[in-house]
Amino acid sequence: MKPENRPKRPYFSSGPCAKRPGWTLQSLENALLGRSHRSKPGKTKLKKAIDRTRSVLGVPDDYRIGIVPASDTGAVEMALWSLLGPRPVDMLAWESFGKGWITDVVKQLKLDDVRIIEADYGHLPDLGQTGPGHDIVFTWNGTTSGVRVPNGDWIADDRDGLTICDATSAAFAMDLPWNKLDVVTYSWQKVLGGEAAHGMLILSPRAVERLENHTPSWPLPKIFRLTKGGKLIEGIFEGATINTPSMLCVEDYTDALTWADQIGGLPALIARTDANYRAIAGWVEKTGWIDFLARDPATRSTTSVCLTITGDVDTGKRMATLLEDEGVAYDIGAYRDAPPGLRLWAGATVETSDLEILMPWLDWAYKEVMQNA
Repeated sequence: MKPENRPKRPYFSSGPCAKRPGWTLQSLENALLGRSHRSKPGKTKLKKAIDRTRSVLGVPDDYRIGIVPASDTGAVEMALWSLLGPRPVDMLAWESFGKGWITDVVKQLKLDDVRIIEADYGHLPDLGQTGPGHDIVFTWNGTTSGVRVPNGDWIADDRDGLTICDATSAAFAMDLPWNKLDVVTYSWQKVLGGEAAHGMLILSPRAVERLENHTPSWPLPKIFRLTKGGKLIEGIFEGATINTPSMLCVEDYTDALTWADQIGGLPALIARTDANYRAIAGWVEKTGWIDFLARDPATRSTTSVCLTITGDVDTGKRMATLLEDEGVAYDIGAYRDAPPGLRLWAGATVETSDLEILMPWLDWAYKEVMQNA
């Protein structure tokens, strides 16, 4: 029978993700609208967003944090185009976004000394193939495959190369070992449920040193330029953004950071995410027609949980459509380039109770689809 209870918030999209619990438009009433982002109040708000980011994430004091254009994609692109070239590069990929960065490096930057280390969806490549003398580009959490690196132990402490980490669906939900990471990027619309279009670029002192001592052989667009006269443009990391940000989005991001502080900071965000994952995992364990796309439990994402379904390739699509029509779950189909199935966002802004209510609906939808196949 069709379940009676419905999730209070049926927002399980993997990006943009659910807003924080209790969010309303009134949360944005103090946004600096109609004023320049370069005014004193504008710079103050931008600096506040940077400072709260450092506090909640536990970013080391000597790392720079900047707000940059074009979401996580823009932040990664800035790092690739500005930093790569002096050393061989190891490109890790096991899902669509990692493969996209390979395209940038091989076909756009046309670097010669590139080693591609790949794995199919559901698996992690051999991380031991990476070399400490190489720059390494990788996603911490594969949003479209539900596969993440389990830790940073595979990254050498005494490395000569830089590690460039796309952490967009991991930041604020997973422990990031800052001493292992030289560049970290993410976007606001993931774990904290902020608005889109802005990215975050976090640089270690080693990354800054590379920027100040390496001049790329290719031209850099204005929105990629992080140095001037061989020195880092410090203003970018103090709130003087490269181009005009949306102060409405800045207010929303700051609101999400305030909520994170109020509930207990990073440990609380991780705990909420882990509880959400367990709610899904417990159901998967007792359900015969569904399984994790990630084969190894140690590599399973706790945010973008990707599932495979017994049935034909359209079963997941039909289930997702049925559940959306019922107003029970929005946008839970597998990513367009991923194997068929379902993808449930389990980040910190999702309530565990809503996921627990959703599970019987998944059972119901599967039976409905199979009966009408």
